[in-house]
Amino acid sequence: MKYKNIIIEENEYLKIEKLLNLNNKGNVSTVKSYISKLQDELKTAIILPESEIPKDVIKLNSVVTIKAKNTLWERTFELVLPAENNHKESKVSLLLPMGAAILGYAKGDVILWDFPKGLQELNVLDVVQQSNNSKK
Repeated sequence: MKYKNIIIEENEYLKIEKLLNLNNKGNVSTVKSYISKLQDELKTAIILPESEIPKDVIKLNSVVTIKAKNTLWERTFELVLPAENNHKESKVSLLLPMGAAILGYAKGDVILWDFPKGLQELNVLDVVQQSNNSKK
């Protein structure tokens, strides 16, 4: 891992914590494994102000290109809040397995994550930050 721990922008951290708390209401045994792993990673995350976040770190509204190791599978998508999730527009919610897997990692990182279809190794090929002007 490039930066030792995942890096999260402080305002996004607060949003994510709120979403995870809302998502965990009720029976704790129903919490998805990928959400639990994200919660564990957040405990050791490096929390920084927006101005100090490296440009190659995946945060909300980042456009990310990832590739699964040993396969031809490659995908580019935008990491978004759950309300903006839209498969047709290549927008993936941070509360879906893929979104939870990549949040806070950086270009060049290799992520080992347990997806519903099994353990996968993902390579982060590119991270592009969108300016406020390019967001809809």
